[in-house]
Amino acid sequence: MTHTAPFSAQAPRYARVLSIAGSDSGGGAGIQADLKTFSALGCYGMTAITAITAQNTQGVRAIHGVPPDMLRAQIDAVVEDIGVDAVKIGMLHSPEVVAVVADAVRRHHLPHVVLDPVMVATSGDRLMADETVQVLVRELFPLATVVTPNLDEAALLLGRSIPGIEALDAAARALLALGAPAVLLKGGHLPGAEVVDVLALPDGTLQHLRSPRIATHNGHGTGCTLSSAIAAHLALGHALPEAVALARAYILGAIQAGAAVRTGKGHGPLNHGYAPMAQRVIQG
Repeated sequence: MTHTAPFSAQAPRYARVLSIAGSDSGGGAGIQADLKTFSALGCYGMTAITAITAQNTQGVRAIHGVPPDMLRAQIDAVVEDIGVDAVKIGMLHSPEVVAVVADAVRRHHLPHVVLDPVMVATSGDRLMADETVQVLVRELFPLATVVTPNLDEAALLLGRSIPGIEALDAAARALLALGAPAVLLKGGHLPGAEVVDVLALPDGTLQHLRSPRIATHNGHGTGCTLSSAIAAHLALGHALPEAVALARAYILGAIQAGAAVRTGKGHGPLNHGYAPMAQRVIQG
């Protein structure tokens, strides 16, 4: 006979990370990439799906939004039972969906919110209308622990291009001025043998994170994976600068491990499971 132990708030538990994002039917980005990342980093992953996409390595064919009430129900069900140590927010396709997520963050006092403003797919497909961008900035930027735009997304947010590495610092400071407590501006779309990201911290300090560029066509889901890895390391107790550094190390390994692998006919995925960690158990 199996006996269920009584519940104890002090019992050991997993580090819990919730992804609020869209589903990628091709498995390389979105919810699918997030869950692979959480698992690889030893965390317990949960989801609240904002949209279903029909996509593959070549592009997005269709997007079907989940009704806001159903999104709210998903978040509430997870938080009220399992609990959350960190949150990754990805694709939010409408102002109503943004409002639901912002309300949930406030109501549940969700900690360690990593906001990845998914506006443009790797294929170049635009995923967020201007009206939604405005609501995202107003409602969610102030609630985030860190916002992680790439150059295309930063350009849309700021209304100007970011032509080179020398423009990254000013752009990161301008993104802070939009209301984000901290910003990781990703410079991977700039040309050159080195990738430079800028982490702008709440006190205005800028940290420059540099790494050699890895030659590959398999970059689908890179942004989703990085933001999820940051959330996972925040859930595990790391401070933001360390969480970002550890997340970058993980994603560089995942890119390198999958660089030569062929998946599909377009931009393939990373190798999320190249060095999986055992599930972490922490004290409740």
